Amino acid sequence: MQKTLRPLASLTTLVTCAILALAAADTLRAEDKKADPNGTWTWSRPGRDGGEPRKSTLTLKAEGEKVTGKLKSPGRQGNPVETEIENGKIKGDEISFAVSREFNGNKFTTKYMGKISGDTIKGKMEVPGRDGGEPRSVDWEAKRETEKKS
Repeated sequence: MQKTLRPLASLTTLVTCAILALAAADTLRAEDKKADPNGTWTWSRPGRDGGEPRKSTLTLKAEGEKVTGKLKSPGRQGNPVETEIENGKIKGDEISFAVSREFNGNKFTTKYMGKISGDTIKGKMEVPGRDGGEPRSVDWEAKRETEKKS
């Protein structure tokens, strides 16, 4: 009787190991997949003093771990300002880039960090402090625009 159980126990162990190995391989493949930052992303922030929301549009293109693109957002007078992003990077699902602008001869840089999940980027912006004060952290969440079919 023991001779019959031993091959059965070995087979059970082999099958269990195979299942665990396949599950681990699937997990590693899922982790290796890089999120896709390509496309047009939008988000809104509340306007000053309860004014109209300020919509920003971000166009991104990735080549390997390098990300390029432009951010279009309302300027001081409400006119849209388009600025190239700097230091754009993606690693796995984490994206980061910076946007620098000048006002009255002073350069201000906002740093963006986030995680891409499907058609959403959720993260933090590091915004320059007012009058040279400490930078502050602000949440941001962008949604990818879907392509319009003609």
